[in-house]
Amino acid sequence: MDPHPDTATGRSSGAPSTTSTGLLDRVKAREVEAWQRLVDLYAPLVYDWCRQYGLHAEDSADVGQEVFAAVATGVAEFRRDQPGHTFRGWLWTVTHSKIADHFRRLHGQVQAAGGTDAQQQLAQIADDPADSSTSPPSGGIGEVAQRVVQLVRPTVEERTWRAFWAITVDGRPAADVAQELGMSVPAVYKAKYRVIRQIRRELG
Repeated sequence: MDPHPDTATGRSSGAPSTTSTGLLDRVKAREVEAWQRLVDLYAPLVYDWCRQYGLHAEDSADVGQEVFAAVATGVAEFRRDQPGHTFRGWLWTVTHSKIADHFRRLHGQVQAAGGTDAQQQLAQIADDPADSSTSPPSGGIGEVAQRVVQLVRPTVEERTWRAFWAITVDGRPAADVAQELGMSVPAVYKAKYRVIRQIRRELG
C-alpha cells in the first residue's frame, strides 16, 4: 500500500536523526521512507476500523487504499493547534468519510440490482457510518505503539535498548539494571528517555 504521489528519493535508510521533528513532519516533507513507515504503522488500524463497520476483507483493503491516497493529499494541511487534535483522530475522520462513500456506492448497486435478495444483503451490512459517531472506535492505539517499538528497536544501540526495556517494561530497579549493564544510574535513565523520545517522534 503506497499511494504517495511523490516518488522522489527520501532520506537515506538508517536511524532517524536525533533532531528529527517527527514522523508527520518528515511525511509532509515528502520523505518516501517516512511515508512508508506511516503506512506500515497505521494501515492495520484503518483495516480494523473498516472491518468493525462490516466491510469484507477485500473491501477493507480497497477502502484503505482510498484512505491513504486522501492522507497523502491532505496531510500537509493537518495541524495539531488545539487540544485534542491528534493524527489518529484526523485519520479516523478520513477513514469515516471513505467508509461512508463505500456504503453509498454499495447502496446504489443494490438499488440497481433490485429484488428482495439484494435488499436483504444490504440489510445485513452495518448501517451507513455517515450517520454514526465521528469519534475513533476504541482500541487500536496499543497495536500502533507495538509496531512503533518494532520499528525503533533496530535503530537503537543494544545496551541502550536493554536498559530501556528492563526499567520500562520489566519494571526493574534502575540500580540493578545499571549494575548488570555496567552503567551509571543516571545513564540508565538517560537511555530510557532517549528511547521514549524516539518512540514519541515516530508516533508523530
